[in-house]
Amino acid sequence: MKKLFFVVFVVVIAAGMAAAQTYTQGSGLVGYDILGAHQNGGRGCAGCHAPHSGAAGGGGNVATNAVAFNDPLSGSNALFGQDVTPLLGYSITFGGGFVEALPGEAAAYGTQEDELRQITMCLACHDGVVAKGQMMNGDSWERRMGLLPSTAYGTRPIPTLLGNDSGNGNTSGYGNDHPVGTQATLGAARVWTNNATTSPLTITVDATNGITNIQPNSAAYTSFVANYGYPSVAGSPWGWGVSIPKGDTNPGDAFLTCTTCHNQHAMYVYVAPRGKQSGAAIVASGAYPTYFFINAPYNPGAGNGDPTKAASTTQFCRQCHFGEANEAFGITTVKTQF
Repeated sequence: MKKLFFVVFVVVIAAGMAAAQTYTQGSGLVGYDILGAHQNGGRGCAGCHAPHSGAAGGGGNVATNAVAFNDPLSGSNALFGQDVTPLLGYSITFGGGFVEALPGEAAAYGTQEDELRQITMCLACHDGVVAKGQMMNGDSWERRMGLLPSTAYGTRPIPTLLGNDSGNGNTSGYGNDHPVGTQATLGAARVWTNNATTSPLTITVDATNGITNIQPNSAAYTSFVANYGYPSVAGSPWGWGVSIPKGDTNPGDAFLTCTTCHNQHAMYVYVAPRGKQSGAAIVASGAYPTYFFINAPYNPGAGNGDPTKAASTTQFCRQCHFGEANEAFGITTVKTQF
């Protein structure tokens, strides 16, 4: 009987250790509402999604000194409750010289909906040039709340308004911001190439349904996925992390958006979408620490105390910047410190 009890006890301990291999790895935030900063000062979901009347339902728009409620289609897509008029047709030059011409109204609410939902709507709050609003104070909520790892970050404000600085002389103010938009493609980042053997990813596209599948391809990238994953490219349960222009069937034209890197609905926990990321180190049923609404395991709080592992904050960038990954140099045994 005692022997049986010991076996059961060992099984229970083993099960507990297995469960601890996901969210309890490293250190991360716990016990906060998942929306975090996107509680919008208490307005909650309605800070972005007005249940009635679009921007008018929120009492104003994002443009400084602009006529309120001047977007006749406000609220008609995703019940978005901010007036995006100042951003329609606005051209932004990002770091590296990548230019994104945000669509005008007709295209935004028609053929270029991805750029509306995944870039323009984000900038309705986060742009600091033409759409500087009153819901954003320009400093990271996690920092102001004292929630950042003290060993990884200093005390100065972390900007949340993009383009609100010189951008190193860039005329749009976005010269020091990561590019998104139709020029910021996986082809430009060399995450996809037309070489069927060495291309890191295989991307399946058809003219009607757009991107239908993304899988690791080369042996090196497959090893990287086994050590980390490709969470930002895999996206969410309702879509891939990258978009492609309507009717375009060239996988290299799949482009980055704000929501490639960020999940606006989950500030500090990453959970993988089911049915995606085959072969990834990320457990489908697991939850992983992240910060800044990053749509991937991204945990500066875990540090880098084990030199045989790569920090998840580094692995996150290597999803696209694969030329700097261990696996690209033939090093396949370095796992991820989540």
